[in-house]
Amino acid sequence: MALLEAQARWAREWLFDAALPLWWSVGADSAGGFHEKIALDGTPVAASRRLRVQARQAYAYMEGGRLGWDGPWREAARHGLDFLLAHYRRPDGLFRTLVAPDGQPLDETADLYDQAFVLFALAHAHTAGLGGDELIAAARTLVIQLQAERGNPVGGFEEARPRVLPLRSNPHMHLLEANLAWVAAGVAEPFADVARGIVALAATRLIDPETGAIGEYYDGDWRFAAGESGGVREPGHQFEWAYLLDHVGPVLGLDHRAASRRMYGFGARFGIDRVRKAAVFALDATGQVSDPRARLWAQTERLRTALIFAAAETDADTRAAYVAAAEEAFAALQAYLDVPVRGLWHDQWLADGSFVEEAAPASSFYHILSALAVLLQADGAA
Repeated sequence: MALLEAQARWAREWLFDAALPLWWSVGADSAGGFHEKIALDGTPVAASRRLRVQARQAYAYMEGGRLGWDGPWREAARHGLDFLLAHYRRPDGLFRTLVAPDGQPLDETADLYDQAFVLFALAHAHTAGLGGDELIAAARTLVIQLQAERGNPVGGFEEARPRVLPLRSNPHMHLLEANLAWVAAGVAEPFADVARGIVALAATRLIDPETGAIGEYYDGDWRFAAGESGGVREPGHQFEWAYLLDHVGPVLGLDHRAASRRMYGFGARFGIDRVRKAAVFALDATGQVSDPRARLWAQTERLRTALIFAAAETDADTRAAYVAAAEEAFAALQAYLDVPVRGLWHDQWLADGSFVEEAAPASSFYHILSALAVLLQADGAA
């Protein structure tokens, strides 16, 4: 059954005719890699290059190609991937966080969050046929090094060595996503075990048993951090984790659907501003709004998860509620995309109804593609 047919048509046109062409023609640097941002007048912003942006942009074009974009998606994906592999890889197999536009290293830190996106991009490159055994070898080396250097005895990974606290759930969410992508690509070792370990950590430590919501910050033994930070709950991450905990079913054969629905429910009940109809940035542990900004990425995660849950739902009323949430999330997303140069976006929607006037960050494209892929597939348009 098709879902959100009109929205899918709009999304396909925006993506194929505007965004993918623009972020290739303007967003790619002819000297190598992708720009961090494009100003809202359509000009690239000169800045140092974060690792996560190169990985995410490479993925965006691989996903665009998978969805049927007939532009130069292979060339674009390789443009980002080649720059990443040439300039960010450290001798130990991990990847530095920042380089100059010419590829010169600026920050040797191997950020845990960034490593997840390298794994993610490599998995999709392998699936897309953009590399062979060398991609598998690079991914395995990265994971083995993380296990050896950053493994936490309770589970999951440390942020750094020497230890840096608090520990964070967010990098683990993306590590789960990346390792699941490798398993889905047919390469189980060692990625399936890493994914299972992160799921177990989430189920036993990261999720608040009283509310079903996942937190952001933890002490060294994976207890909620002391003070306000331990109570932070981001609605966007409730939706994103809920999708992943649902996704472990078909990929790993694990059933965490009850936890995923409860987590989504927390985000949907407390995290949606009723004036803007958008997911706010942060709540406290009881569901009270602590940061009313609405970031673009949270709307895409709500859209994706609501669509997936709607497609799997057999109860008509519950299915209708998920569809309504997806419609609302898509309308909110369109508000961010309503800018003078089509294919760009706002990132922050303030409580007073205004958007922050700033350059469009390339890092958002990953989230947009992840949601629109599900929308197009739900409609049968891809």
